[in-house]
Amino acid sequence: MDTDRPTTALLEKEDTVYGVVDYRGRPLSRRKAGGWRSAFLIMVGETAERFAYYGIASNLINYLTGTFGQSVAEAAISVDIWSGCVTVFPLLGALLGDSFFGRYPMVVAASFVYFLGTAMLTLSAILPSLHPSQCQEQEVENCSPPTRFQTMFLFTSLYMVAIAQGGHKPCVQAFGADQFDARHPMESRSKSSFFNWLNFALCFGSASSVIIVPVIQDNKSWGLGFSLPCISIAIALALFLLGTPTYRFTKNETGVDVLIRQGPVISGDERLPLQISSEEAPPLRKSDWSVLITEAKELSQLIPIWGSCIFHGVVVAQTSSLFTKQGGTMDSRVLGPRFQEFQLPAAALQSTTSLVLLLLVPLYDRAFVPAARFFTKLPSGITMLQRIGVGLIFSVASMATAAAVESRRLALVRELGIADEAGATVPMSIWWLLPQYLLYGAASLFAYIGSLEFFYDQMPDRLKSVGIAFCLTIYGVGSFVSGILVSAVDKASSARGRSWLDSNLNRAHLDYFYALIAALSSVGFGLFLSFAKSYVYRNKPDGEGPIELVS
Repeated sequence: MDTDRPTTALLEKEDTVYGVVDYRGRPLSRRKAGGWRSAFLIMVGETAERFAYYGIASNLINYLTGTFGQSVAEAAISVDIWSGCVTVFPLLGALLGDSFFGRYPMVVAASFVYFLGTAMLTLSAILPSLHPSQCQEQEVENCSPPTRFQTMFLFTSLYMVAIAQGGHKPCVQAFGADQFDARHPMESRSKSSFFNWLNFALCFGSASSVIIVPVIQDNKSWGLGFSLPCISIAIALALFLLGTPTYRFTKNETGVDVLIRQGPVISGDERLPLQISSEEAPPLRKSDWSVLITEAKELSQLIPIWGSCIFHGVVVAQTSSLFTKQGGTMDSRVLGPRFQEFQLPAAALQSTTSLVLLLLVPLYDRAFVPAARFFTKLPSGITMLQRIGVGLIFSVASMATAAAVESRRLALVRELGIADEAGATVPMSIWWLLPQYLLYGAASLFAYIGSLEFFYDQMPDRLKSVGIAFCLTIYGVGSFVSGILVSAVDKASSARGRSWLDSNLNRAHLDYFYALIAALSSVGFGLFLSFAKSYVYRNKPDGEGPIELVS
């Protein structure tokens, strides 16, 4: 028996996960908490959350132009500003979650706010007192406008969802990664797989949402269509809470002051479970200031790359707003004239982006990277900045294609003499929009995933979780810039005659607007090339040295 005790103690020691506790604050066993059992619930919950978000975002512009009688330009600006907030708020949420409240409390609180926001949005569509009387989109000028209370109620619900996204998105993904021990060989590999499967789950949730929910919203009712996201986020919250007894909770410090004072001691997921009050913490030493100055310089090098990607964010903003309105004017009988009743909602084409990612990510990982590695000798096949650059090229191509397709549609409108018929369906298949969506999907594979990897990898060690949120601000600021462009172009073109963004798209010139964005994106790509050539990568961990510069 005595000889067995050291062996048992050694096994127990190896089975203990250091630096983490269970939900009651007790040390936990590797076999009883965390790992895939916890990650699976988080991934399923995130699938439900993406279903909820895209059930709102994918068709929001049609709700604003239809039920609330906004013009196309007004609705596009509203969607752009809201989308911008959705992708900028996570930066604040990541800071609050990492430095003050913890990730788990932030996810729970944000999910409750999320549920309340979707519930209010559902009520705005169901209760007659909370929305204007039914309005025909082509007769916006003759519609009774919504009351101030109706408008406030609608946008309060939408911005509650935006605020909830800020707390939920960065914290739940980081919390999912916390369920794997980076110091354990097997769990370290599982942690890498977790991000791959999480991305798969997110794509599945968004794709299924934009296929199912817009059909209900367009053909049944907005109330029923918005109730599905409400139910879905409730399921996501329930699943997250259900896994509480199995989660691993890190013992990170809270408080920015202590976070800064600990300096280089804190490194990503390997933060030590210290318990030091701000009064007991030692003052900043000269070496600490040196570290902070170095990190500030590293951050400043990222700003030009970040700024040159903004117009890619502008392109992204069009996919859920003007692309959808463009498709709404086209023949949506996807199965041909014999099946008159089956029509594909324009918003459903957004699912092609997720489907492209689901198909191309494995091909990229299993075919492209090994082939590129053969020539470049780089483990990743190509550098992170090269990957982003390829994505920016696809982004420009997507907008140029959209401009060409819209030019063809308008030529057909003029040929048929239906320019003044605002509600007329142009006899041009909605499948003509597929190339621009496919090119955008390819842009996401390279630019979006590449920028996530780049900003996470190049951020100072103590700001890794903020790196992902910082990347998302590209798309938030891009949405804001898109809103400014829409407003400026609408006013400028209206002063010279008819607006490029007229509510009657058969009289508008979306092709000119798309061409303008393509031109601006090309300028952004040129700036990106200039900054990328002079960018020096931070040293890789474990003494691997700097990565080769982008050629």
